Amino acid sequence: MFDSFPGGASERLDRPTYHADLGRVYTSGIGFLNKLERGQHFAERGFPSWEAFVSGDWERALSLAEERREDYAQELRQASRLGVTHRRLRVVEFPVTPYVQWELHVLRVRVDVGDDIKVLDAREISNIERTRPVPEVVILGDVVMYEVVYDKDGNADGANRCTDGSLIRETNAGFDALYERGEGFYDFFDREIVTLAPPQASGAPTGLRGSR
Repeated sequence: MFDSFPGGASERLDRPTYHADLGRVYTSGIGFLNKLERGQHFAERGFPSWEAFVSGDWERALSLAEERREDYAQELRQASRLGVTHRRLRVVEFPVTPYVQWELHVLRVRVDVGDDIKVLDAREISNIERTRPVPEVVILGDVVMYEVVYDKDGNADGANRCTDGSLIRETNAGFDALYERGEGFYDFFDREIVTLAPPQASGAPTGLRGSR
């Protein structure tokens, strides 16, 4: 699974170019967007809920996440108008990192308004990840996929853009297989996340992400 991914031909895009390219392709009739998230430590500078989380104000972080509810609903309405279905798979390691604990509260708001998100315990794919983690990737139909990349300090630094049809199909097949193994978001959240004490944010963020 994902065997060909590391050697696939790609074009390196910086962050602004990546975001612009993704936006352009997204509105071009792609049909679906699949997103696989693997990293366990990131930063979301400029995202109010994350800023509250890292400052230690957990209740405000949750409140600010709730305030994005209508924004997320609008995103899904736009996706519906464009005929784009969204699926996201979040791989989670144990013990759950402070960042992932926070992020899953944000993703719960997305799920509440209809986003299709599943969670996969990283221990269940240890056999797949013997040599490398599964890729952090965004796939837009059969048109293009982006592997999010990071600089030497762990900050998001754009993406590797791939348009190789066979590699996109292979990666999509890998995503589909993992997605089938994923657990329903609410089942995972209610069992593993709701019961956790507010996280200690110190030392949690090590990479820079885009907007939730």
